[in-house]
Amino acid sequence: MHIAVLMFALMTIAPPAWAEAAKPIRLVVLGDSLSAGLGLPAQEAFPQKLKKSLQAKGIDVDMINAGVSGDTSSGGRDRLDWSVPDGTDGVIVELGANDALRGIDPDLTRAALTDIIQRLKARNIAVMLCGMLAPPNYGADYAARFNSIYPDLAKKFDVPLYPFFLEGVAADAKLNQADGIHPTAEGVDIIVGNIMPTVEAFLGTIAEQRR
Repeated sequence: MHIAVLMFALMTIAPPAWAEAAKPIRLVVLGDSLSAGLGLPAQEAFPQKLKKSLQAKGIDVDMINAGVSGDTSSGGRDRLDWSVPDGTDGVIVELGANDALRGIDPDLTRAALTDIIQRLKARNIAVMLCGMLAPPNYGADYAARFNSIYPDLAKKFDVPLYPFFLEGVAADAKLNQADGIHPTAEGVDIIVGNIMPTVEAFLGTIAEQRR
């Protein structure tokens, strides 16, 4: 009997203490095709899989997938007000991949992301930033200017940063669709697994501030 009880206790992972909040945390993923789930069934997209993983840990969230395929950072800024409804607790910003693919001036990307962070903070909405890395075809100078945007802004505005959204998935043919850019369902699973500790810490901060 005691062994069975012990086994059950080990199998049951207790949610973090802050997850006992009365109402779920309202999250928006503001992104491009990487989070919108281009080429995947809706339930396989990053926001839905992240929500499922959080629920498995006893963390209740209301999740909005505000990913728009093809969006640049400037595009995300332009639709910010209607993509992030009032009452949102936190926004995970996943933008910049299309900026880098198109060789957009990193100064414009930096300005757009700065504006997004400032406007969300002015609404008392917490921000988590997902970093992106420039492809090598625009040269080392472009890459250095682009890649520094995310750590710089995270430090400047004191927001959590997940350094590279496609960590563990980029350039792995088995984890990407035929275009070599967008993750497969398995690729999304790896992204979710890798980003979970950062997201959990982010949600914990939000929960503390709501007390």
